Amino acid sequence: MTQQTAQTADTAQNYDVVVIGGGAAGLSGALTLARARRSVLVIDSGRPRNAPAEGVHTYLGREGTPPGQLLAIGRTEVTGYGGEIVDGSVATAERLDGGGFRVVLDDGSVVAAARLLVTTGLVDELPQVPGLAERFGRDVLHCPYCHGWEVRDEPIGILATGPMAVHHALLWRQWSKDVTLFLHTAAEPGDEEYEQLAARGISVVDGEVTGLEVTGDQLTGVHIGGRTIRCHALAVAPRFTARTGVLAGLGLEVTEQEMAGHVIGSRIATDPMGATEVPGVWAAGNVTALTDNVIGAAAAGVRAAAAINADLIAEDTRQAVAARREIFTPELEQEVSERVLGNRRGF
Repeated sequence: MTQQTAQTADTAQNYDVVVIGGGAAGLSGALTLARARRSVLVIDSGRPRNAPAEGVHTYLGREGTPPGQLLAIGRTEVTGYGGEIVDGSVATAERLDGGGFRVVLDDGSVVAAARLLVTTGLVDELPQVPGLAERFGRDVLHCPYCHGWEVRDEPIGILATGPMAVHHALLWRQWSKDVTLFLHTAAEPGDEEYEQLAARGISVVDGEVTGLEVTGDQLTGVHIGGRTIRCHALAVAPRFTARTGVLAGLGLEVTEQEMAGHVIGSRIATDPMGATEVPGVWAAGNVTALTDNVIGAAAAGVRAAAAINADLIAEDTRQAVAARREIFTPELEQEVSERVLGNRRGF
């Protein structure tokens, strides 16, 4: 696939839409726009959040596809319809006074866009346990719908770091009968929660986890209170932080997202179609919906792209009407109407 190169400030190429981020949301949005015959540029660093995972799951028709392969397929589809892709990162993006946007890449090149689609994703802020980050996405996991089947019937540990810990333990119990809740830094469960855990056969271990036991590149246990407890998968609850650094120049507000009354991270707020509070800017995927899986992010990209195309069509129509009015004065319009009517009557 041929990668396009963004141009310098003096010769900045104009696009209908620049997509910032080339994951599932960004590529799905770009594909939709390219098929709508819009000029589209995707800017992506090639470092997807789910890169450590062996496969993408619950994605109908692509079940188990390695993340890198899925993105490669998506890039080929986008360029096949005339979309362009730049390997790089966005340094700054700003809204211009006369309308449209100026986007500067990290290599200093500049492009211009009538609309922006932001699909920059999020960062997983993990608990500070030695060795945990290195195994995240492999056998340190956060989503049972993404990874539960792969660790079914294995001993699964739950690292409790917040008020949702008991809920997570009960959730993961669906995939294995051998589940242990490590209280770690979370508050002790209440009496009703202890009863629920006992009813489902979930063990509870007090104390902080101090490290992981890895044997042959496989998690085999966690260290806690001077002992090692068998564990082949460890479920954690990261804080999800939207990647918004490059968006500061756009004036987008970052808000908190809650689940069951508890804050789970920060995101960019949008309407159901992905429109942000800044005119001309849409967002899709994990940058605005922290718990979306891959297929959900892809769907959000399609919705946002459809809304962007509709917005561009409305602008194209306004401009066409204005241009027509400059040519056809009321007097000329009347004359043309009379001639057309006369021709229809055979005069």
